[in-house]
Amino acid sequence: MLTRRPRSGPYRQVAWDGRTVGPWASELAGSAVVNLAGELVDRRPTPANVELLTRSRVEPTRALVDAARTLPAPLPVFVQMSTLAIYGDAGERLLDESAPPADGPPQMAGVARAWEAAVDGVTAERVAVLRTAVVLDRDTPALDRLLGLARWGLGGRIGDGRQWVSWLHVDDWLAVVREVLAPAAAPLTGVVHVTSPNPVRNAELMAAFRAVTHRLPAPPTPAVLARLGALLLRTDPALALTGRRAAPARLLAQGFQFAHPDLPGALTDLTARRDHPAGA
Repeated sequence: MLTRRPRSGPYRQVAWDGRTVGPWASELAGSAVVNLAGELVDRRPTPANVELLTRSRVEPTRALVDAARTLPAPLPVFVQMSTLAIYGDAGERLLDESAPPADGPPQMAGVARAWEAAVDGVTAERVAVLRTAVVLDRDTPALDRLLGLARWGLGGRIGDGRQWVSWLHVDDWLAVVREVLAPAAAPLTGVVHVTSPNPVRNAELMAAFRAVTHRLPAPPTPAVLARLGALLLRTDPALALTGRRAAPARLLAQGFQFAHPDLPGALTDLTARRDHPAGA
């Protein structure tokens, strides 16, 4: 594993700066590369943050692409992370992998376009670009913030509640990565939507979080209050007020089986792990 800060753990770790080619490049020879580099998106949509989010993704990707050119043979597979936010606020459209990216906003559609473009020309036998939904996992900002809102009695719909939310259980994300890495007669290459087959509207999302935290219905949060709250929390209001209704068309065509296709069951599983980690 390439990391800026090696520390003790079960996996071998090699230091890199995430920007320039160094001795670490030889580690890539014959290896499948999964590029996960990038700062967390949960921050205000300022020019400085857009630049940070872009740089933290583009620089490591270009370093990996440059390093691959120094190797005697192409990489077997290069898996590039991306995000469904590349489609901006897509309204009611059902998006599959053929949908064109949006022109904006800069955070995160613009960031994602630059992120994906950075992998162009990589020396690899195959490349998969994983446009990923919000991945739900215990002890992560996305899940913890929504659980907290529900527990504090703020689990009502946000805005009009009709905005679509594409989401994914972490187990299914890991299974998709394994599927992409595995040799196959018809391997997945190009853009792949990594998302549950059952997106939900914001009102359904918040109702599911209230149910799993055993809370009664809560009043809605008007859009103007959501924007004010985002300012206080130093986050992007678009995370709650915009959405995408994405379908994992290529995974379904490949026969991929989701372990957690429905949100209520996924949340029940994740909160059980959170509350009883030893038995998870």
